[in-house]
Amino acid sequence: MSDNIIVGLDIGSKNIRVVVAEKNEEGHVQITGIGTAESTGMSKGIVTNIANTVESINKAVDEAEVMSGVDIFNCIVGLGGVHIDGINSKGVFPIRDKGKNNKEIDRSDIDAVINYAQTLAFPGDREVIHVVPQSYTVDKQHGIKDPLNMIGTRLEAEVHVITGSSTAIKNIPNCVERANLHIDGLMYNGLADVRSVMTNDEQELGSILIDIGAGTTDIVVVQNGGPIITTSLPVGGIQVTNDLSIVKSIPFDMAEKIKISSGCCWMPFVESDEQVLIPAFGGRGPEEVYRSEICEILQARMAEIFVMVKNKVDSLMQCSQLGGSVVICGGGALLNGITELADEIFGMQSARLGIPSTIGGVVGQYRSPEFATVLGLVLHRLDDLNKLRKVSSSGKQNSGLVFSKIKNFIKELF
Repeated sequence: MSDNIIVGLDIGSKNIRVVVAEKNEEGHVQITGIGTAESTGMSKGIVTNIANTVESINKAVDEAEVMSGVDIFNCIVGLGGVHIDGINSKGVFPIRDKGKNNKEIDRSDIDAVINYAQTLAFPGDREVIHVVPQSYTVDKQHGIKDPLNMIGTRLEAEVHVITGSSTAIKNIPNCVERANLHIDGLMYNGLADVRSVMTNDEQELGSILIDIGAGTTDIVVVQNGGPIITTSLPVGGIQVTNDLSIVKSIPFDMAEKIKISSGCCWMPFVESDEQVLIPAFGGRGPEEVYRSEICEILQARMAEIFVMVKNKVDSLMQCSQLGGSVVICGGGALLNGITELADEIFGMQSARLGIPSTIGGVVGQYRSPEFATVLGLVLHRLDDLNKLRKVSSSGKQNSGLVFSKIKNFIKELF
């Protein structure tokens, strides 16, 4: 498969999504293929049935191949789930003399200080997925984004270390390899979301990314251009649907359809006389209920999820203030009234949907919050390939590639 073709694979608890992107002769990227399949072997971001997950991956890949007209052999894969967690850390390293009293910072110095910063005592079942530099300090100069070629004697790095369960991480590439795909890289879903839907200004000011999936809700807080919180909650769209199913005594699949077609989680959007038809099933005839009843159920659960997110963020922020936005993506973001409810809960008055920007190619289909992760995977892979090309043309070593650590981990697995 040509380097001009990039494939993203998002393995969710409800759906598996594949996106194919191609670079044309002018260097512009276009989306040429999309594939989706029901995910039947995952729960809360963790593989529960390898055979079913492999089958679902193959279905999504086949669909993307038909649309794009290319055979897919490689992909970048997203990682998510309740086992993901992040921690902030610091490292210090003396800048080595390069000769003739030259203490100019080079890539080896940056690599060394980042390596020191990630040397933490994790439990034996944890693996480092990403080490994301937040800022550097050269001697007493704080807030430096890139210290390369600066002069100094002491280099400090503040980093965000994202880890996950070793078992959970190993099972994802295991499934992908069994689907006869080579892995170009593994990446945390939340970072992929940030790449595809959050602006640079939002990342600098301090913003919250909330990805509401079927079984989990991923949270990333970004400030001063880098992540400061990454965590996950074991609740998502399934719990919302389940509430509707239980309260209205209807099958789960029917509740899901009603949620999608008529659901709303913001009562001011619902007219008092609006009604929703619950189809006949079993020995029970069709029934009309007020849409406000549906909304009341959905709003209560979505408000609870947002309160859980807010409490989690508040407990980790240590009184820091955020001046950016609340950006909501994932399948749960499709519920009508979601941003208005978030505004009320978070009090920031700046909640919005996380919709990937226009890339070109397949019209419209990928411009939806549920495609935020897989589009972010593609864009990050493109970023890394561009960095590699620049490094190759300059002949210099690069320590900034986001997948270097996880690639080594993949080699150890197989």
